[in-house]
Amino acid sequence: MKKHLLLNRNQRSFPAVWQCLLTMLFITGLLMPAALLAQSTSTDSTKTQTIYSALPVKPKYPKVVGYLSFILPLETLTGGKFTPNFSGHTSSIGFPIGVNVLYSDSFGFSYEFTPTIKASGGTSKMSNLLFDPGTMFRFDHGFTIITRLAFETSGRYGFTPVFNQIYARTKDVNYFVALSLPARFGNSAASSLGLNLQIGFIFN
Repeated sequence: MKKHLLLNRNQRSFPAVWQCLLTMLFITGLLMPAALLAQSTSTDSTKTQTIYSALPVKPKYPKVVGYLSFILPLETLTGGKFTPNFSGHTSSIGFPIGVNVLYSDSFGFSYEFTPTIKASGGTSKMSNLLFDPGTMFRFDHGFTIITRLAFETSGRYGFTPVFNQIYARTKDVNYFVALSLPARFGNSAASSLGLNLQIGFIFN
């Protein structure tokens, strides 16, 4: 009788242990997928954020930017004779102010006004106002070729090819330097070809 009772107790103890083990496995099985899913979602979200942050932000077009600068005539060829800017106690400096309308990474249009101040004989005055709109052909590394028309209040007109290079970039402005070759005609004067140096900055 005692043996039978002991046997029954042992038989009861095994199912209780197995029930505990099975219950723990069941609960663990229920919790594991949720943990794995949360970890996977978190990893995917981090990967997605990393991918999106790595993508470059493309500028929206059309884009309008303004710029300020000054320009120095270096040399002028008139009738086969070269005349430097600072000859005969006479010098000129211009202040080009403009707006660029950018239509793409490779093309834009520029509107520029340039008042010129001339100093001679101990006096100075505003001697000319130039309006020279033109098309912009934009290339890699900040290089741009601008083909401008030219209309001056002095009565002269013509065209000006400009070779522009951005040499420094900041968050707010880009700094540029340019060489231009102004060709001028009209107003009962000989045709001329000049070489100008322009330095300025473009607002971003």
